[in-house]
Amino acid sequence: MSTLLYGRPPVVFDPPSTGAGAAIQTSPLIPGSTALETVPEGSVDDVMIYAPPGVLERRYALALALRALKVGGRLDVMALKDKGGSRLKKELTGFGVEVGETAKAHHRRCIVIKPETLTGIDEAIAEGAARIVPGLEAWSQPGVFAWDRIDAGSALLAQHMPALKGAGVDLGCGYGALATVALRSAGVTSLRLIDLDRRAVDAARKNVEDPRASVEWADVRTMAADGELNFVVSNPPFHDGGAEDRRLGQAFIRKAAELLKKGGVAWIVANRHLPYEAELNTAFNRVRLVADAGGYKLFEAVK
Repeated sequence: MSTLLYGRPPVVFDPPSTGAGAAIQTSPLIPGSTALETVPEGSVDDVMIYAPPGVLERRYALALALRALKVGGRLDVMALKDKGGSRLKKELTGFGVEVGETAKAHHRRCIVIKPETLTGIDEAIAEGAARIVPGLEAWSQPGVFAWDRIDAGSALLAQHMPALKGAGVDLGCGYGALATVALRSAGVTSLRLIDLDRRAVDAARKNVEDPRASVEWADVRTMAADGELNFVVSNPPFHDGGAEDRRLGQAFIRKAAELLKKGGVAWIVANRHLPYEAELNTAFNRVRLVADAGGYKLFEAVK
């Protein structure tokens, strides 16, 4: 193994010296990629990371990368200054390494050559690992959306969700909070849980053990749709690479309509400031604002 890549947006450093064909993507947000956790210790020559903004998630990825490197191997990390970049050097120094740092175009870039010994690696990995979260009593992991709490939008949807029937899908399932509520309805015959984040998918598989449920690691925007489902539930994402991108939620709305049969219903919750009404009214025959509370709005949309 030669070079590992980690991160979305795609890593934008200089091409690895070993050639593009030797690079292996390990981001949990790219379906089908290799899990960085499974890379053997001391087995790679180079790692390139576009660092995530969350502190625990970022330190976890950095620690795993340093563990995977051979002694003398190179770690190259980049992050936006206000999305963790200003902390990179200090965090890396805490692992007992020397750090070279440069700044360009609102980014910080750090380069490390792995020494013989490291410090604090096991602690950082433990802090960022999957676990049962106290209070949630469910599996989750830093980096997953609302990883250690019930998101207020999802809570609003759960509060108003009716008894569902037939076959359905949870688009952007996270660790499975909404799916757990949907499956309380005896009339649900099957429920697909789909998320872009491998960590969320792994947690959902542990949290949702109902035989009617299936969990998939996939990008909702590109999944096939046959228009045969009875219902969709979704709290769509609206961030990509740490930046707000309203097109994500709009794409989820279009996909929900494609997945439903005539008369099928989508239950969609969103932050109040997001302009989804036009997309909903274009994609569905009938749209009803069910609730507007706590900075969120909940829609029932019928195909």
